[in-house]
Amino acid sequence: MAETRRRLRSSTVVLGGMGVLAAALSACGSDPDRRCVDRDSHDYINGYKIVADNNCSSGTSSGRKTGKTKVTDADWYYDADVSGGYADNGTFSRDEAVDRGGFGCSGSGSGGG
Repeated sequence: MAETRRRLRSSTVVLGGMGVLAAALSACGSDPDRRCVDRDSHDYINGYKIVADNNCSSGTSSGRKTGKTKVTDADWYYDADVSGGYADNGTFSRDEAVDRGGFGCSGSGSGGG
């Protein structure tokens, strides 16, 4: 009888732990790391130049005016490698970034100049 109770408790702990793990991974996968970049600034070696987040709208490309400069084709770039003010090897598709996210979170999801 004691052995049956022990097995039940053990499997309950395993199932509960898997639920917590699944919830944590889902939360990370649904919010990929993103940077606001100027689509017109692509450099073969460095990638896209990162611009201030307020140049990107919450949906699609915006082309908002900020101070003296105007970024005409700013858009969110997801899951990119960031170095020296440039982002590369990412995607402009949020859905694709979520699908290829893998385990864990890659970053905070904010950035820009």
